[in-house]
Amino acid sequence: MIEYIKQADESHQAHLQAMYKLIKQVFPEAEEKMAYGMPAFHEKVNAVYFGDNKKHLGFYPTPSVIEAFAERLDGYKFSKGAVQFPYNKELPKELIYDMLQYRKSELAQK
Repeated sequence: MIEYIKQADESHQAHLQAMYKLIKQVFPEAEEKMAYGMPAFHEKVNAVYFGDNKKHLGFYPTPSVIEAFAERLDGYKFSKGAVQFPYNKELPKELIYDMLQYRKSELAQK
């Protein structure tokens, strides 16, 4: 995953590194792998993904997480399963952390 980040545009690397650190903080035991061409964290199932795009960092925490946090995502482009965090804005670390914790609690219930 570190190679993935190093290969990204230099102006994107700080966001990607911050996302990686947040995910590792919440999912320290998760297996890191590549899925669908992007970094994925696997704990029995693929827990979350993130990916480098031209103008944004794509975050893929599953549709249930997006639905639960829709009100807090105001101001960001998002769809059923993805959120776009623009590289020209500060990364909303607290929001992402909360979303990751929600996803972790979902997985613990399965």
